[in-house]
Amino acid sequence: MSLPPSATTSTAASSFDPRSLLATLPDDPGVYRMIGEDAAVLYVGKAKNLKKRVSSYFQKSAQSPRIALMLQQVRQVDITATRSEAEALILENTLIKKLAPKYNILFRDDKSYPYIALSAGDYPRLTFHRGAFQKKTRYFGPFPNSIAVRESIQLLQKTFLLRTCEEAVFRNRSRPCLLHQIHRCKAPCVGLVSAEQYAGDVRMAELFLRGRHDEVIDGLTAAMQAAAAKLQFEAAAALRDQVRSLQAVLHRQYVSSTRGEDIDIIAAVVERQQICVNLAMVRGGLHLGDRAHFPRSEIECEVTEALVAFVEQHYLEHPPPSRLLVDSAAVAACSSALGSAGHSLVTAPPRNEMERAWLSMADNNARLAIESRRHAAADASQRLEALREALDLAELPMRIECFDISHTQGEGTVASCVVCVDGAMKKGEYRRFNIAGITPGDDYAAMRQALTRRYEKVAAGEGAMPDLLLIDGGKGQFGVAIEVLAELGLERLSAVGVAKGEGRKPGLESLILLDRAEPLQLRADHPALHLVQEVRDEAHRFAIMGHRARRAKVRGRSQLEDIPGVGAARRRNLLAFFGGVPGVRAATVDDLVRVDGISRPLAEQIYRALH
Repeated sequence: MSLPPSATTSTAASSFDPRSLLATLPDDPGVYRMIGEDAAVLYVGKAKNLKKRVSSYFQKSAQSPRIALMLQQVRQVDITATRSEAEALILENTLIKKLAPKYNILFRDDKSYPYIALSAGDYPRLTFHRGAFQKKTRYFGPFPNSIAVRESIQLLQKTFLLRTCEEAVFRNRSRPCLLHQIHRCKAPCVGLVSAEQYAGDVRMAELFLRGRHDEVIDGLTAAMQAAAAKLQFEAAAALRDQVRSLQAVLHRQYVSSTRGEDIDIIAAVVERQQICVNLAMVRGGLHLGDRAHFPRSEIECEVTEALVAFVEQHYLEHPPPSRLLVDSAAVAACSSALGSAGHSLVTAPPRNEMERAWLSMADNNARLAIESRRHAAADASQRLEALREALDLAELPMRIECFDISHTQGEGTVASCVVCVDGAMKKGEYRRFNIAGITPGDDYAAMRQALTRRYEKVAAGEGAMPDLLLIDGGKGQFGVAIEVLAELGLERLSAVGVAKGEGRKPGLESLILLDRAEPLQLRADHPALHLVQEVRDEAHRFAIMGHRARRAKVRGRSQLEDIPGVGAARRRNLLAFFGGVPGVRAATVDDLVRVDGISRPLAEQIYRALH
């Protein structure tokens, strides 16, 4: 959303005196920014009335410890007036994500929530979706995790037989696929179902996804009875199986909400100086599971503060349900926050025993998540200390980077770089390098290129310097790494080669160090070796994924799709006639001419392109 021109003012002084600022504050809605030393943004907040909200910080005597500590560091306050409180909320959320102020409660958003999507067209595709929405596509969700989405898609496939294939596959099919044979798709790709019949199945699936289960089952039951009355017993049996599939799923869920409501249950827990907000989702009366959320940085706050911060941020990104279930002490604060954002979401405490059980489960799962996180942090710290001791490092290796190379006989070479921070994998910082300009199969040259591309920027003062570099490979790859680091002036960076043991068995790996004549062999149950194995295996997995994607792209496009004159129809005819690309490649010019739509000049062109 584009904001209108706004009025921005600021007040600064070596020792901050709020009186001059308070005298000039407007009564408009807007956003305020608390600025500390060196222009560091300490806090960003929104206000329905800037004068009243900002003044309250400097007039209250009983502030929370977090706010009191922040006010001691304030040297300047900037304000931006907006037209409405809703615009202020959007601007506040944007600034918080961009500036990451120290004293704001900003929850992690490591990945977006998954949705179920129904594409546009005569034969919509049912698919798993995560990310930005596209026009003309219908989305259902969000779901708390991918398992809930995939289970729902499997149920809809089994019941309504909707297609899930990619558009390119759908357009180029010449015969039904395996999903049709196992009764999971009606094969609209080859015309085995009319657009009208398919649209009816799509409507039923959409009703089910919107929680209108009774309407779906009643409609299917009526259709079953009508088919039986017309002596269409096979059709009636198929409809009966659809009804049973849906009823079986509904009966597995124990819920008291017989009206098929959409409800979010949110519980916040502050324990052991950690904050966790747990979000559980009920869609169509079915409890789909929950997800724990932690702030990006450790910060002290009250339970209600954490709830309000989460609610404001979450429902800016995701569509709200009809009801929000929170503890009675937080109802008023959450209602006010949602009202400011323009949401007509009913916020209420539990109204019956089932809803009290849901809230209790959400609260308990938040506590379990904190405990699990605490144990994971303790284990990570122990493993890092064990690795520091084993490698005789001066400090804990808080940031570890690991490289691996993957290819198939020199084809599609890809190098991976994975990152481990504080003992946990940091997927957002992974990188892949498509290797080019080397002799196919030369792992040493591939490693040299990847390391140079990664660390030449570090040598120039850009990017984060790791505390430890792991190289998946033997003495050769490790030697290349040492040479590259020396050429870039990064000799101080600690590097270790991870050589596979006999038979590539886990636990038999040896660590190659620059200052040791013989490789270091740790016992199989050593925590340092476990950490090295985890990081190395992740680098291997990430490299293989990148290599397979690159190889598939090359093999899938360059052989038929890039040949001039071979469009979708001719490509489909070729693949159907010869049974795939290998068959087309093995065909002679005379064989190719036999295919409908392939002239001799085009056949000769295809033959030359494939040989």
